[in-house]
Amino acid sequence: MTTFIRRFETSGTGIRLAVKDLIDMEGVPTTAGCRALAERAQPAERDAACLAGARAAGVRIVGRTNLHELALGVSGVNPWYGTPINPLDPSLVPGGSSSGSAVAVTSGEAEVAFGTDSGGSVRIPAACCGVVGLKTTFGRIPLDGVRPLAPSLDAVGPMAQDVSGLFVGMELLEPGFRMNEKFAGRVGRLRVECDPLIDAAIDRALAATGWEIVDIFVPEWDEAGAACGLIIVAEAWQSNRPLAEGAPELIGEDVLERLRVGRDADASALAVARGIADVWRARLSALFEEIDLLATPTITIFPPPIDRAGELLAARSRCTLQANLSGVPALALPVPTEGSIPASLQLMAPWGGEESVLAAGLAIENACATILG
Repeated sequence: MTTFIRRFETSGTGIRLAVKDLIDMEGVPTTAGCRALAERAQPAERDAACLAGARAAGVRIVGRTNLHELALGVSGVNPWYGTPINPLDPSLVPGGSSSGSAVAVTSGEAEVAFGTDSGGSVRIPAACCGVVGLKTTFGRIPLDGVRPLAPSLDAVGPMAQDVSGLFVGMELLEPGFRMNEKFAGRVGRLRVECDPLIDAAIDRALAATGWEIVDIFVPEWDEAGAACGLIIVAEAWQSNRPLAEGAPELIGEDVLERLRVGRDADASALAVARGIADVWRARLSALFEEIDLLATPTITIFPPPIDRAGELLAARSRCTLQANLSGVPALALPVPTEGSIPASLQLMAPWGGEESVLAAGLAIENACATILG
């Protein structure tokens, strides 16, 4: 039961949907994968707003998926509900925080899953489990009824086995959503310190598309990532202060430690971080006048073994924070490597560019099919 905190019996022919246990469902308590919250949570009075389209479409909600506790972690390891098993290799972390959602679609238990993403929590588990995940533009999908982590960064997004599944997920989140027919633009390739096999896999996948690929340098990249990391923990403390102060013994050690880092964050340093966010949004907006998409690894390492889960915490091990700081959409999708575990390519798009980035993702999937022969 590590994939789901709660399963539901379903029947019929509707799409099977898995919902992260951070998103309210009427009549069901939201636990956020946390024992401290589970012991005081009451059944939700109504669905989260983001479920309206799914309900109208007659989906079958198969369960409430497990997650890294309180959505404040990237490994997916959960001391209270167990760690979802990575279908690619049970010895490896599933990634977090939307770990159960990634595992549900990888294992075929759902066609689509909803996750949340404040610093990579949809894209990192997608990368670890070899599936696709989309962080949506900040504010595009309503967050009413979604338990907050970092309100200035939080977003809901779909996960699926392929880009066509993400299109279905976006239709459920935003009825009437239509993906662009094709993508033919200029892609900026940002070089970061990365496993050479991942770097080569991304280059090979991009080259196979026939697009114009240009290497770019973004000097503010690391500074933006660090600023986002500080904002996450500071806002996470505010969101979870009653739990951390009232029942610290019922919160996992790793999450409690991060919450206390947020508690102790220096006010002046936080003000600087928010100033960096303003500069970063302007910088990225200007960059997207020169290129149509920005390509990076999703994570710069392959998913580590569970006993080395902390390796994913290092800021340089992931390239996801920068999209949250700016609010732009970002897609993570697997690309083949020479080994058994795929790499994951991240494509960041301009504000509101989900239609374009999904079309680009579909083109990359088709290109990768030719690579595999």
